[in-house]
Amino acid sequence: MILVTGGAGFIGSNFVLDWLAGSQEAVLNLDKLTYAGNRANLAALQGDARHVFVQGDVGDSALVGRLLAEHQPRAIVHFAAESHVDRSIHGAGDFIDTNIVGTFRLLEAARAYWGGLPEKEKADFRFLHVSTDEVYGSLAPGAPAFTEQHVYEPNSPYSASKAASDHLVRAWHHTHGLPVLTTNCSNNYGPYHFPEKLIPLMITNALAGKPLPVYGDGMQVRDWLYVGDHCSAIRRVLEAGRPGQTYNVGGWNEQPNIEIVHTICTLLDEMRPREGGPSYRTQIAHVKDRPGHDRRYAIDARKIERELGWRPAETFETGIRKTVQWYLNHPDWVAQVQSGAYRDWVATQYGAAAGA
Repeated sequence: MILVTGGAGFIGSNFVLDWLAGSQEAVLNLDKLTYAGNRANLAALQGDARHVFVQGDVGDSALVGRLLAEHQPRAIVHFAAESHVDRSIHGAGDFIDTNIVGTFRLLEAARAYWGGLPEKEKADFRFLHVSTDEVYGSLAPGAPAFTEQHVYEPNSPYSASKAASDHLVRAWHHTHGLPVLTTNCSNNYGPYHFPEKLIPLMITNALAGKPLPVYGDGMQVRDWLYVGDHCSAIRRVLEAGRPGQTYNVGGWNEQPNIEIVHTICTLLDEMRPREGGPSYRTQIAHVKDRPGHDRRYAIDARKIERELGWRPAETFETGIRKTVQWYLNHPDWVAQVQSGAYRDWVATQYGAAAGA
């Protein structure tokens, strides 16, 4: 068995579904079920004895200790985190509590559990920490992409909290010997993505006839990674990564935000055209840029390819088409997650341009 934290969130639920689709090894899934955690993401696993779900907080040391003692996982894959930059700007407290304090308490519980294992199980145990490229800060146009040796320069409360958690994981390896692995990924997209993030927000707003809010000039550049590729990278790192090492995971797909929005509109024009109406591009509305908005992220993923033989299977063209089709096929999921509280938050964040 493996323990997955945050396994009802976007990337976590995709990982759990992917893992159980390709393995008989069970998953103990610990998720607090905050606004972005959704049991509906895991509906396909209902009745599957290989999936054990526990609602709880990674910062609850007593709970985590009991779960480790009872289920004896051979690895922990740590997704649980507050992850939205905009929310961290409005209120950083949850990010400090979950990303820093929660990771610290999880590391301590893992260290106590690992320390008591028999030698063979102790040697095989792994703690895989899932992080972000945002810890590296912002790249100038034309600057080399982030490597694993890049200096940390976080610019938002979110990225600062993730940087702190990365440092804790590293310290628990070098000080205590805990066999850790860290992955720093680029922007993920795909099924079950909560519609506060760029790609699902554009898809759902377009279909609802609402404005498509684009920050500033829309020329912020990101490296886009299909979530299924991210899952395969994590599996590979867990399988063969060297303890204490960091692996950057990217999609080799740098594009500015405005081009992402244009691509989504073009796909929707093809796949769900507005009857007798203009292109979805007419709904684009530029809004005031957010404070401290990083202009460019880019991942150099050569290390994971060189050492572990991993490379993404999807191009952006194939991945974004799959993603748009998924949202077209799952309107009930979208309606379920877009609660009144979510609509209020979108209105606060984007103002009248959100059309909430």
